[in-house]
Amino acid sequence: MPKTEAAPGPLAVYVHWPFCLAKCPYCDFNSHVREAVNEERWRRALLAEIEHTAGKTQGRRVGTIFFGGGTPSLMSPETVAAVINKIRNSWRVDSNAEITLEANPTSAEAGRFAAYRAVGVNRLSLGVQALDNNALTFLGRQHNSAEARSALETARDNFPRYTFDLIYTRPNQTVADWRVELAAALTMAGDHLSLYQLTIEKGTPFWAAVREGEVVLPPEARAAQLFDITQQLTASAGFNAYEISNHAKIGGECRHNLAYWQYDDYAGIGPGAHGRLTLAKDERVAIRRHAKPETWLEAVEHDGHGNAEQQPVPPAESAREMLMMGLRLKAGVDLKRFNERTGLTLTDAISLRALGQLSTGGFLVHSQDNIRATDKGRAVLNSLLTKLLS
Repeated sequence: MPKTEAAPGPLAVYVHWPFCLAKCPYCDFNSHVREAVNEERWRRALLAEIEHTAGKTQGRRVGTIFFGGGTPSLMSPETVAAVINKIRNSWRVDSNAEITLEANPTSAEAGRFAAYRAVGVNRLSLGVQALDNNALTFLGRQHNSAEARSALETARDNFPRYTFDLIYTRPNQTVADWRVELAAALTMAGDHLSLYQLTIEKGTPFWAAVREGEVVLPPEARAAQLFDITQQLTASAGFNAYEISNHAKIGGECRHNLAYWQYDDYAGIGPGAHGRLTLAKDERVAIRRHAKPETWLEAVEHDGHGNAEQQPVPPAESAREMLMMGLRLKAGVDLKRFNERTGLTLTDAISLRALGQLSTGGFLVHSQDNIRATDKGRAVLNSLLTKLLS
């Protein structure tokens, strides 16, 4: 099947603020603790990289803006306003653009919520992670349960949309405990919830603790039970599991993250940020910024951007990425769009033998127009992808 070029859709813009008050023991994100941050210098650099990126993507419109981290709620509202205004002046921003900011629930940061709303943020994402104080201490969080609940009330009062994260499959967590905690969370939820199983990433303090036997995760059978309870309770409350770890009411899906999962173009601004951009017809590039904050900052001040690497994305790699991201979604991958984005057919990109085996086993559903993982398949997605893409 020949490739039919589709006009680029709206651009998603991600802005990375890499600083945190403390590094959580489970976190392998590009986040850093610094005694002092020259915010005015950082603001100038973010604006400069936006200007450089906009120069490469002239005429594009922006559908979503996402401030991630690190801890973006450590940014002053003035910096958030400057970034939003720079994006508005650099691209055509949709009138109904989704503008999300990640925040922690500490009292000091919650005190800024009204100011963030006033400068244009219309969706807040709170890193609650747990509603139990012992669990919050274990996870290395800087807030307690009371602060989390208060911050959620403040978010509800200030933003038309808000979401929050919880981490489960924690050590010693029982099904009964999680049922109570998740039920409480659902009473406080807006239109979206992110519910992640605790994963142990190499290089983190938790990795060493698990290796030494100091942290013991729930057995696989209980983890499966916790996952099943999660699906049952969220569905009963009207939250659709539109992605493996993300649940939303109708219309409450995170449009910015959908841009990643649906393999739309996105621009990454800030240290360690990644991007996938269509710079010319048939030319999609992968951009990676310098990860270390100080290296990125010096590069932007010297060159106008913090690029560590910019490479074309070959069709085979595009196909692989699109399937890896799209099969996370309950809706799966639209195969007409797959061809438009990659120039390949599905049979060019996968193992047909694995497709047959996974379909027969009830892990995949495949038609002429779509491929998607079933609930059973998404529960073991990493293994499924390994077989499908081998």
